[in-house]
Amino acid sequence: MALDVTRRARLLVVLIVVLVFGGLAVFLWRRGRQVESAATIQSPISQATISPVSASPSPTVVVETPPAAQTPTSTPSVTVTPAAAETPPPQADQSAVNPAPLSGGSFPSFIGTLKLVIPVVGVRRDQLLDTFADARSEGRVHDAIDIPAAAGTQVIAAADGEIIKLFQSDRGGTTIYQLSVDRKLVFYYAHLQRYADGIVAGKFVKQGEVIAYVGDTGNAGAGNFHLHFSIAVVADPKRYWEGTNINPYPLLRQ
Repeated sequence: MALDVTRRARLLVVLIVVLVFGGLAVFLWRRGRQVESAATIQSPISQATISPVSASPSPTVVVETPPAAQTPTSTPSVTVTPAAAETPPPQADQSAVNPAPLSGGSFPSFIGTLKLVIPVVGVRRDQLLDTFADARSEGRVHDAIDIPAAAGTQVIAAADGEIIKLFQSDRGGTTIYQLSVDRKLVFYYAHLQRYADGIVAGKFVKQGEVIAYVGDTGNAGAGNFHLHFSIAVVADPKRYWEGTNINPYPLLRQ
């Protein structure tokens, strides 16, 4: 009888152990299933929310390379002559620059009332010759008039104005540049024998005042005594040798 009780107690203990271990196994199995399900549910969300690094295109970095330094082209040297040192070119007389005369030898309206005297003493108006358009050497045009007179005849200022330049020229010989009072005209006297006493650059002379004497200097030719007289309209009095020549003949004849 005691043996049966003992066997039954053992069987009961075994049964309890089996039940405990079985329940524990079932619990662990169910717990594992729940964790797996939770992982399965969260996985799509993670995939949808977080983009893989490889899915994003790498930005392209452009590095600009500065252009190679350009070698400056050679610049021709420019010599600037101070205004105070300006000198007419050697062939400035007889219109070396030679601008085209005004149409038909006419002159601007602003000198329409200009009253000139013949710049050579003793020469009458009817003795003047219009040589303005005469041809000269090297394809030039005279752009002036010649007034013949004996050597040493007095040359007088054709109008009031300032003596702005005394110049020794290859062609013009001994010359004078005179600026009109309104600073728009330049009177040019060439082939002079010499200057009158007291005539210097900067001196203001009155119309009819003796400024020089008739000669044959420059390219006039030995013994060809005359005054080469021209009038030019200038835009810049400082560049008095660059102007538009007008015919003095009708102005001296009026």
